[in-house]
Amino acid sequence: MDHIASIAPHLLEFSPDALIVVDSRGLIRFANATTCALFGYTREQLRGQPIEMLVPERFQLRHGAHISGFMRDPANREMGARIADLFARRADGTEFPAGIRLAPFVDGDQTFVAAAIRDMTERRAINDALIAAREEADRANNAKTRFLATASHDLRQPLQTIRLLNASMLNMTPGAAPLHDLLETQEQAINSASRLLNSLLDITRLESGSVEPLLAPVGIDTIFADLKREFGPAAASKNLLLEFPEVQAVITTDRILLTQLLQNLIGNALKYTVRGTVRIVLHTDADALALDVEDTGMGIPEDKLERIFDEYYQVDPKGTQRSGVGLGLAIVREVSRLLGYSVAVSSKLGSGTRVRVRIPLQRLSSTPESQAAREAPLAEKAGAPRRGRIILVEDNDSVRAATELFLGLEGYETRSAGTVAEAEILLADLQPGDLLVSDYHLDDKLTGFDVLQSLRARHNRDVPAILLSGDLQSMKRIVKTDLPRCCFLSKPVDTNALLAAIERLIGA
Repeated sequence: MDHIASIAPHLLEFSPDALIVVDSRGLIRFANATTCALFGYTREQLRGQPIEMLVPERFQLRHGAHISGFMRDPANREMGARIADLFARRADGTEFPAGIRLAPFVDGDQTFVAAAIRDMTERRAINDALIAAREEADRANNAKTRFLATASHDLRQPLQTIRLLNASMLNMTPGAAPLHDLLETQEQAINSASRLLNSLLDITRLESGSVEPLLAPVGIDTIFADLKREFGPAAASKNLLLEFPEVQAVITTDRILLTQLLQNLIGNALKYTVRGTVRIVLHTDADALALDVEDTGMGIPEDKLERIFDEYYQVDPKGTQRSGVGLGLAIVREVSRLLGYSVAVSSKLGSGTRVRVRIPLQRLSSTPESQAAREAPLAEKAGAPRRGRIILVEDNDSVRAATELFLGLEGYETRSAGTVAEAEILLADLQPGDLLVSDYHLDDKLTGFDVLQSLRARHNRDVPAILLSGDLQSMKRIVKTDLPRCCFLSKPVDTNALLAAIERLIGA
């Protein structure tokens, strides 16, 4: 202890920080050697001088106010903690960013303040470099987001044209076996490209933070009914059983996001299951409603389980055709995060996989889903005409021509318009049973939804309509999904889904 006491003055004198003691009048009473080296003054030049001599002139008036305030309520604290730029001035007039800690103490009946001052130039430079790097990374990420969103949106138009023309050629060549087979193979390639674009747009939107969950009571059975209609044909084509539980539970959630999460899980299960069953199971435990998606597929190797939620990562088990780009489970991860759910995977190679989504029990709702939301959006009104014309509104020439050709080959009388003004002329002659099929994005001011709303107001009835969009999720957030007698389809449109929607809206 005596040794430490003997070196204490030296520690104070040569501390890494400049140490200054100031009295209640703001006069310097002590400065260590580090202070002299940092500021360029001798000890004699500092002693008895006002502390403002070490403060840049532009800050001196404010500094005096700070000292007065501090002396009224002295306490250990960082000086200028709320000031972004705190500077000190050297003897030669140069300035440097400073970090200052204040500590009051009493000697006899006098109050003094000890100030530890550190040159923050290097740290400020590092911090500025980190901020610049982060801003550059943000700019690069935003540029990537804009590019992917724009590219995926713009590519939908030619892909929509190709899909419709391919479907038209399939109709025109029913007996030409080799050509028909080639067209079916081409249709599979078009479907794969469509899924890729949808996944890119989904993950881009989720990662950009532009999606805010819209919570409302939702009947799980209505979501299951939609999913069964969507994935039933795909399961049947592979001779797989697709099973959903009979439930009446209502949860508070974002219907669109939860549906998107389950779409990716079920689609993934069907992709990796060659024979057997894909089933959805619901059960509750002490604190959560567990929703399991189980399959009897190839399973996932244990050493790959940790990576399956990574973007662009795909498990490629032997015997299973590789498809997609590995974004499905990354989307599941992001949606689960947004909704406050947890998701976990268990699997055994050769025996199947189970993905469990845990929904907090407090999300179970005693409020029933609104009747309007439970009604099928394609429900037909009693007594509606069984056949009508189709009024097509599409501002892309090639998509409009391909859609008109496809619908004509399917036996529908179709009239088309490329602008809202042209559409108004056609819609002036609207007859009972006619159906509006419109792209959502028409021009800078009006949308297909605007056209539909105006049309319904003019005729005072729910004119049936199909709205198409390259960004279906965003459109559903703008347009109420319980809009009666209206169907929302994604571009590039699935031709079977388009025909099914038309049949259900205006009849065969």
